[in-house]
Amino acid sequence: MTRVIDGETIILDDGKVVRLIGALAPRARDANAAAGAWPPEGDTIKALSDLVLAKKIKLAYAGRRTDRYGRTLAHVFLADRGRQDWVQGTLLANGYARAYGLSESFVCARELLAHEAEAQRKRLGLWSNGIYRTIPADHAGELMKQRGKYVRVTGTVVSVGRTKGATYLNFSNDWQTDFTARIDKKVLAANPAFDRSLDSLTGKTVVLRGWIERRNGPLIDIADPSQLDMPEAADAPANVSERNSTSPIQPVRLPADPI
Repeated sequence: MTRVIDGETIILDDGKVVRLIGALAPRARDANAAAGAWPPEGDTIKALSDLVLAKKIKLAYAGRRTDRYGRTLAHVFLADRGRQDWVQGTLLANGYARAYGLSESFVCARELLAHEAEAQRKRLGLWSNGIYRTIPADHAGELMKQRGKYVRVTGTVVSVGRTKGATYLNFSNDWQTDFTARIDKKVLAANPAFDRSLDSLTGKTVVLRGWIERRNGPLIDIADPSQLDMPEAADAPANVSERNSTSPIQPVRLPADPI
């Protein structure tokens, strides 16, 4: 490992640029701060540097192998003395990043979310910072200000609407201006049990995660069931992997369900 570019990008000895898929690092734009002036960003870069610089690593692939910038998308493991500590899991479990996925790259989503949930429970790192709080769905104006940013939203589903192309979770009766979640028919076809469960959500409080878009009001386009936390979900997040308490950064072992 030769260089850390930012909190989720590294360069290997052979020049390959690797993006740590599944762990979204904080950026100055999250707080509308000047580049280099957002302390959580620097904290994550330091944590990643401490983990990987001058270390032997292994890459694991699943789904998409590259992004639109040509960077390799991979899960990264430290290969040291017979251990395989999972870098993404370590960053998430210690509050240095947030769990997310890209289209065709949601493998290990449950395990990623489990590590994030541990940091949230302990209010570590990002989860003690108000910028990364969960935003109520009925705060449409605040959500619209987050356009283009990755956020968590919570609210009670007022109605579930279905069209030929998608299903919509409406969080008010004014769907033209208030927050909405959209699930494309391709996502529903690939996840029939998830599709069937949506009709039961009216009147239920849920948590969503994703990038805010503007389509009339603010909207999150759900590309994978892991973006929607439903009450008493049968497919709950996995337990966190075994951890080693000897390190200040708290490395975690490889996922319980290997890639």
